Amino acid sequence: MLQGIDVSAYQSSSYGTDGLSFVFIKATEGRSYVNSKLSAQTKHGRDAGLVVGFYHFLWPGDITAQAEYFVAHAPEKAGDILAVDWETTGEGTHASNSEKDRFIRTVKQLRPHNRVVLYTNRTFWLTVDTTSYAGDGLWIADYVTAGHPRIKAAWRFHQYTSDPHDKDVANFSSKAALQAWAKAT
Repeated sequence: MLQGIDVSAYQSSSYGTDGLSFVFIKATEGRSYVNSKLSAQTKHGRDAGLVVGFYHFLWPGDITAQAEYFVAHAPEKAGDILAVDWETTGEGTHASNSEKDRFIRTVKQLRPHNRVVLYTNRTFWLTVDTTSYAGDGLWIADYVTAGHPRIKAAWRFHQYTSDPHDKDVANFSSKAALQAWAKAT
């Protein structure tokens, strides 16, 4: 298993990279928020030689506009991974299954040379999701032993803790295997 983290504006632009193979960086949310540290966090990950991914926190409604907003702000580079963060919003709502699926498909159309994955937590995957559509792969949050999420579906990434920050593992045999997967679209 490869080690990685995910960061947002709440984390430093010079987050620790020792022992990591990848980083996911929050890029956008809805149609109005852009991570103020996006450029600096991206540069830091690239300078450390990490595979870099970007995620968008999905709100219900205006799916095409949200997808366009995300790709307009997430840096575009071959081998980067794009993700949609599908969970409960701060208002207690969430995008529907069809909205989640449409967002992934729209981002894949707008960025055909990037992998697009679904990030969601175990509860959403088991009780809210009805389509099991995760684009190019599932990034599952389940705070248990790294690499052992409590789901039966195949997964690519597993967020296993948020203490002291979000830590993830990737289900690839090597960093080279992750890079090859990320570039093969």
